[in-house]
Amino acid sequence: MAIKKGDLVTRNSYGNDTVFKVMNIKSGICYLKGVEVRLYADSPIEDLVLFKDEVKEDDNVDIAEDMMDRSDFFYLPGRVLHIDGDSDYLNRCLKFYEKNKVMAVGKKISEMDTPLQIRRLLDEYQPDIVVITGHDAYFKKKGDITNIRSYKNTENFIKSVKEARRYEKSHDKLVIIAGACQSNYEEIIKAGANYASSPKRVNIHCLDPAIIASTLAMSERNKEVDLVSLLDKTKYGKDGMGGIISNGLMYVGYPR
Repeated sequence: MAIKKGDLVTRNSYGNDTVFKVMNIKSGICYLKGVEVRLYADSPIEDLVLFKDEVKEDDNVDIAEDMMDRSDFFYLPGRVLHIDGDSDYLNRCLKFYEKNKVMAVGKKISEMDTPLQIRRLLDEYQPDIVVITGHDAYFKKKGDITNIRSYKNTENFIKSVKEARRYEKSHDKLVIIAGACQSNYEEIIKAGANYASSPKRVNIHCLDPAIIASTLAMSERNKEVDLVSLLDKTKYGKDGMGGIISNGLMYVGYPR
């Protein structure tokens, strides 16, 4: 069966481990985007096989479970501004926030343009949490993992984080979650992020930044969130995401 634009496929040479959508085909090369993983790739068409099963969306993490007592208290979760370079992943994240009753605003902005626009968005929405994500990649041929020039978009994430920190210096008043697949974790943290990807330069699930943001938004303000348990909620754990110990951002009031 011929492979065409829009098909779901996997790559034989990678053990068919990741499901991609075919975005374009030129001269026998298919340009691919991960369905679940924030990853762009290209592949010879002969290496691909059609994925005929249904993609099971891995979005069943129940952030709100056991976090709220439904008695006489009321709850004001932290507010999230989610900036994403990919509209498909942004929409997935926005559905996840809605499912978990998190107040979130999403903006599709390219990784390159985010440093130029983030201050305006922070002024407009005044969030408790800002997510800065999209696509990234580490290119080994360009240099070692410490060289920012070896990454597709890490430098843009770093610039965006620095702009956000100029807006709010306190890591407690504005939580920043930044990075994408294979990003330079250390440099993004040094720039001022609370959480970043990717400690082991692995790919991350499209929902990983939203899982961290939602957990913090739905955790009681001024109470420390267990860092190890938080990272374990994400697809690849501490290999894909890391960060500093932070407090929750949800106000609890009484009575309802």
